Amino acid sequence: MNPHRTRMLALLIGLATAIPGFGESPRHLKARASDIDPQAREHPEIGFVFGSRQKPQDLQHACYDSRAATRGKLVIWLMPYNAPLFERLGSYGFHAIQIHYANHWFAKLHPGPPPADEFFLSKVRLEAATGQNFSDALRIPPADSIMGRSLEFVKWLHLKNPKDGWDRFIDTQGRELRWDRVVLAGISHGATTAARMAKHIKVDRVVMFSGPRDQFERWQALPSATPPERFFGFTHTLDDGWTHDHYCRSWQMLGLHEFGAVTDVDQCALPFGNSRRLISSADVKGDTKRAHSAVVPGGAAIRDRSGRFRHEAVWRYLFTHPIEQSGEPTSPDPECRMNQRPR
Repeated sequence: MNPHRTRMLALLIGLATAIPGFGESPRHLKARASDIDPQAREHPEIGFVFGSRQKPQDLQHACYDSRAATRGKLVIWLMPYNAPLFERLGSYGFHAIQIHYANHWFAKLHPGPPPADEFFLSKVRLEAATGQNFSDALRIPPADSIMGRSLEFVKWLHLKNPKDGWDRFIDTQGRELRWDRVVLAGISHGATTAARMAKHIKVDRVVMFSGPRDQFERWQALPSATPPERFFGFTHTLDDGWTHDHYCRSWQMLGLHEFGAVTDVDQCALPFGNSRRLISSADVKGDTKRAHSAVVPGGAAIRDRSGRFRHEAVWRYLFTHPIEQSGEPTSPDPECRMNQRPR
């Protein structure tokens, strides 16, 4: 090759690689909660365990994409890791983590009719979230709570990748996360826990897929540390949580009707009336289980004829739509069954 061309090529490569983000790809990291924090413990009585080296159950995941302009916000995902979702969160400019937390207790602590205490599940969820002694039904210490494990994971991520900016989510004393920079998100049980946690502690935003439920409880109507306009929900109308009025009940108790009508995203263009209550009735072949999972990226998600996900704009909207933009208030739906306790 011509020596002049060789020097020019080397110069161009040098200039390009000096550009922030050049040649980089989303950074995916994972670590076991039991390896990160020596104070972490198992709670086998509620199915909250570490698993084995071959089949770990306490594996936690993180994603950061340095190619995207950072939003300075941390998404904490509750429920199992969802790689397609995390790829999108990274592309939106979020730091994102998935946390191992107590979420298998439901059938063990609540196997029969609803308890007389209308805040029974609320107390369990808060204890799992905070590590504070809210419930007599279980004992989750701070190190094993969502708050505790999130803090230790973010500290570990900063230690491993100090240039990625994970420390912006830790307070100056290193004792807790900066919750006003956190987006709580989850599906099903995770959506319900995210909503309950956000009622207790102020966060930047809550994204609820197929949730919340707890249809026999009243915590959804309690005063909220997180303003109601910061809650966003997305469900499929064939999901039994919708057909049994679990979601519409929770959404109304959370006050989301004050920020727009229930909006079918398949019949309305972006920005979906600036609503906080989004639904889809897209074809899922009559499969209610698929309907429950169809609202997040993945194998159950709705695709168009070309095979692309149909709800890309919806997912971006849920996580990035400006809080100050909301729809017109609507009246509560009189057909939504609010009292669901057995008579």
